[in-house]
Amino acid sequence: MGNARVMVKMGTVWDRTAEFLSDNVAAVVPIALLTFFVPASIEGNFEAAMIGAGEGLKIVLYVLQLLFALVSLWGSLAITAMALDLASERTAANIATRRLIPALIVSIVMIAVASVLVLPVPGALAAGGYDMTAMARGEDVDMSMRMAGFILVYLLALAVFLFWLLARLIVATPVVVRENRMLSALGQSWSLTRGAALRIIGVILLFAIVSWVAQLAAKTVFGSVFTLVTGGGDGVTLASVMTSIVVAAVQSAFMVIPPAFTAKLYLALTADAGLRHTEAGA
Repeated sequence: MGNARVMVKMGTVWDRTAEFLSDNVAAVVPIALLTFFVPASIEGNFEAAMIGAGEGLKIVLYVLQLLFALVSLWGSLAITAMALDLASERTAANIATRRLIPALIVSIVMIAVASVLVLPVPGALAAGGYDMTAMARGEDVDMSMRMAGFILVYLLALAVFLFWLLARLIVATPVVVRENRMLSALGQSWSLTRGAALRIIGVILLFAIVSWVAQLAAKTVFGSVFTLVTGGGDGVTLASVMTSIVVAAVQSAFMVIPPAFTAKLYLALTADAGLRHTEAGA
């Protein structure tokens, strides 16, 4: 019985996620506003602000992006703690603060691994004699069909692998929060998600598509309306500011879902792992 079928159902996890969010709206909304909505609404204007900006301003904006990322990570940890039934809205902030550095280190390691896996592309371009500096500036560079084919195939294969890797490591953050682990949380997530990766990938793809379409629709529709009403222009305009606020609102609504879902998924996976262990020992 040690190889018993994984019994976690994604539909059940979604139901528990929706129940948690609906029952804790009063606690989740302030966190989402402060850690997701405010940074996203401000950051939405950074691209326009960088047009014609000096190096000093660009550096400031990049630093702000990093700070906003930390704030958003803190918000995700607070929601995770509540979804794990570890804390109330008051104590969730304390848990998020205590686990911020370990969660940040785990995130950096995952990003570093993904970055290393992308390195063969610029490596192949450099070995092929292509001007990497010109490509970095966005200039058009003639590329052979062979090189283009290699890059396309490699990136497609890498995308599939990264989706699978993300599915196996998706509950690393709940492990960090609940089990007070750091890098060992990656191994624990790998163990818990064994046998469930394909279903998790399906959920990730569905969520990514729906959230992307919703944000794109908000940006396109409201951006066009605000531009018609207030007029366009380069750089930061009234239309761009109003559009970024609407897009941030939509984005924030979706950003509260992943920490709650992964927390409920973690609880379901750990419960199933305990059941399978009991069956194996029976």
